[in-house]
Amino acid sequence: MLAYARDRRRFLLFGRPRRVGGEVRRERATRLLDSLLTLGPTFIKLGQLLSTRPDVLPPQYIEVLSALQDEVPPADWADAKPVVEAELGPVEERFETFDTDPISGASLGQVYRAAVDGREVAVKVRRPEVEELVEADLRVIRWSLPILMYFVDDSRAFSLENLADEFARTIREEMDYEREATMLAEIRSNFAGDDRFAVPAVIESHSGPRVLTMEYVGGTKINDVEELERRGIDRSRIAENLERAYLRMIIDDGVFHADPHPGNLAVDDEGRIVFYDFGMSGRVDEFVQGKIVEFYVAVANRDTDAILDVLIDIGTLSPEADRQVMAEVMELAIEDARGEHVEQYRVQQIIGRIEDSIYEFPFRLPANLALVLRVATVVEGVCVTLDPDFDFIDTATDYLTEQGYREESVRRYLEEGGERVRESAESATRILPKSERALDRLDRDDLFVRVGVEDADRAFEKLAKRLVYGMLLTMGLFSIGVLYALEVPLAAIVAAVFTAAIGIQLYRSFRQPRRSLGSAPQFTRQNLRQRREDD
Repeated sequence: MLAYARDRRRFLLFGRPRRVGGEVRRERATRLLDSLLTLGPTFIKLGQLLSTRPDVLPPQYIEVLSALQDEVPPADWADAKPVVEAELGPVEERFETFDTDPISGASLGQVYRAAVDGREVAVKVRRPEVEELVEADLRVIRWSLPILMYFVDDSRAFSLENLADEFARTIREEMDYEREATMLAEIRSNFAGDDRFAVPAVIESHSGPRVLTMEYVGGTKINDVEELERRGIDRSRIAENLERAYLRMIIDDGVFHADPHPGNLAVDDEGRIVFYDFGMSGRVDEFVQGKIVEFYVAVANRDTDAILDVLIDIGTLSPEADRQVMAEVMELAIEDARGEHVEQYRVQQIIGRIEDSIYEFPFRLPANLALVLRVATVVEGVCVTLDPDFDFIDTATDYLTEQGYREESVRRYLEEGGERVRESAESATRILPKSERALDRLDRDDLFVRVGVEDADRAFEKLAKRLVYGMLLTMGLFSIGVLYALEVPLAAIVAAVFTAAIGIQLYRSFRQPRRSLGSAPQFTRQNLRQRREDD
């Protein structure tokens, strides 16, 4: 936090920003990663969430923290057994078999294999006494937040506050296995009859607030490319089905699995995508669903103006942002998402324009979109792992077209256009009378025009300062000459010091402020592909 504050203001409370290179940020991110691992379960979850928030952290941090896996050494069975028996009763009586070696261990819970009524099941057990630890950690995060927010701009303060609220809510929800069972059952029912996907069934008789028993569905980890190839599974088809599944959950169903990292996705022997761990899941309201559809339609049409309008409507982009610069950023992002080559000089050119105009991206992330962004970024990463040439936008466009969203968007556009034509016609009938009244006032010399000048860059203030400094400098030089002629050396020295200070201020008023976006961007898909080839 101290290093971040000094990057913003060299002397904490005042001073210019420091220029920080990519390597320094990467070193800091590595230290942060080590600290999060040392601090335990809650902070591991926080690191995972931060790795999906480019509105909060620079790209180097995102890259380092993306390697953070939700894996910690499992608790001893002797400690976990009382939790199971407090919820369900004696293990020997409730289960036919129970393997006390966990098949997976996460920060908040761990999973065991067992059998119930001749059926293989997976039993998810909350870690012993994890509730008290999480609440203590959340208090630390809440107390630290005001200190950090003091040193950041309004946009990042907004994102940080939303991040803290969202994190506290999601981690508590993830510890509530009854909620997870409800979400799992709802999503399973939404995919009923679709043989491309498999969602485990909940065994309600063996589940409770701290224990969740589900049908066991095995499979190959979705990013195990070599094993998928060996089994002859079409990886491109799996990538397409995965994206379609999440588009359906978010746009159509309104309830979605929000933790799609490779550990929670598998492919079974029948080629179905298997979803695990619904602790992190969310809902999307109709307003956000509509805006997501508008966003994807605008991306499919490469309509950057419509993209910016949607981002402003949902509160992600500041209305004061430079639309021309942001439109170029969107064009580059679309080209990169389609796998097209993005010339590095264009990226550098846009970064330079951003430095000259808005200093930082005017993006912020409302709480109701945080999980959706997490899903979009992680799913695209999984799809590109399966198929390096996967076109996320083409698949989304095909889905929207098949579901009739694009036609509906065109119809709504035509209806809105017709409404605007009608309003324009009504306005035209009022123009002539108003014009006649204005001409009458002009003829009587009774027309006044009030002009307001917008000065977002404070050019008038800078000009006024320079004029004042110039007059003071002239007066100072004149005073030095007079005092020297009158042989008053001490007064002449004081005047000289004063004049020198004014001269420095005048010189500084003409200097351009230094920006801190000095590192070369490394976010394009061909950069990632090149790094993989180098590795």
